Amino acid sequence: MHTKPVLAASIMLAIVTLPAFAQDTARDLKSAAPMAAADRASLDKILTGWPERPRLGAQQMISKYGAPQEATAERLIWHRTGPFKRITVTKSEDHHDFPLPHMDYMEHTIDYHVPAAKADELTKFDGSATFDKTRGELSARCDLEGHNILTLNIAHDVLTGKKDADAARKAFGENVADDMAGKYPAYTAALQFEPPTPAADADKPSMPGAPKRAMKEASEVKVTGEGDTAASEGKAQAKAGAATGSDAEVLSLILAVDTNEVVAAMEAGKKKLPQPVAEYAKMLHTEHGKNAADTMKLGLKIDVTPMDTEKTNALRKKGAGELAMIAPLEGEEFAAKYVDAMVKGHTEVLAMIDGELMKSAENEALKKHLTETREHVAMHLEEGKKLQAGMKK
Repeated sequence: MHTKPVLAASIMLAIVTLPAFAQDTARDLKSAAPMAAADRASLDKILTGWPERPRLGAQQMISKYGAPQEATAERLIWHRTGPFKRITVTKSEDHHDFPLPHMDYMEHTIDYHVPAAKADELTKFDGSATFDKTRGELSARCDLEGHNILTLNIAHDVLTGKKDADAARKAFGENVADDMAGKYPAYTAALQFEPPTPAADADKPSMPGAPKRAMKEASEVKVTGEGDTAASEGKAQAKAGAATGSDAEVLSLILAVDTNEVVAAMEAGKKKLPQPVAEYAKMLHTEHGKNAADTMKLGLKIDVTPMDTEKTNALRKKGAGELAMIAPLEGEEFAAKYVDAMVKGHTEVLAMIDGELMKSAENEALKKHLTETREHVAMHLEEGKKLQAGMKK
């Protein structure tokens, strides 16, 4: 009999204590995408085991944005909704006492390049404002969407030099006070700037002789205008075309082979394997690792920078895909599949060296290195075949 009054009181309490959410409640309920009964039931089952506050935050985001694209027992994630790259609500809560004691469990992420020179100032402003330079992301984690928006707005002020950390902290507290007083400050209502897209920063190679990318991924191309974009893409494609079949690509393909074998050997090293297979994997790790280092040194010596092309990328993906197929296995089952993969892989590498790389290489020192690499690969293949034969008896 008292269910409805209690529920109404709870809603009123939420509206009074959470003004950053309450101001948009009616609009949010209208904008939420309808959910199928199965989706709703699945989410309800997940959220039943969550603490009260994260459960409330999850329900708020569901009401506003509809069902998340990802849902696990530990987190809900919405992708590319509103102005945000990602919204995450987690079951776990973190204590956070700025500007008032509360729990963090809701995170809003946008595309944003954080200048290195401003990173310390951002951290001084708010430890729950974090960034990922490589992915070009800026995130705010709090207990309310409005306060995450506030964090992102003030972080933008810090990163653009409008405020230092002390002024930012003061402004944050003032905005929260106004929000709690029902004044609904603009900084809690919406982003006051347009997040740049894209903002990723792949950085630069630092190891001597390391390869460079012949063509940037689409996410790395900075869009400043249609003409500029077309020009940038044209230059990148021309660069990629020039690298194809060159000594730069040959060096890169050798490195891709070595890297694939090292990663596979590292995975084997995590397993409990028969001693002969474990020793074989260790040998491959050591020798392919050395060959990779020698390849980069050679590039420096002959003044040719290895250039990762589409062919190089395809080879790396192939290695990753094949390893992913056997990685879940353990013991003798993994050992057998690993040896089979090494026999197959080294056979293919020999064919690539003989049929492609030796024909493409122009530098004499590179040709000599290919010959030496081939000798090692052939030896690895023979050892693998011996193991393979012994395991099938």
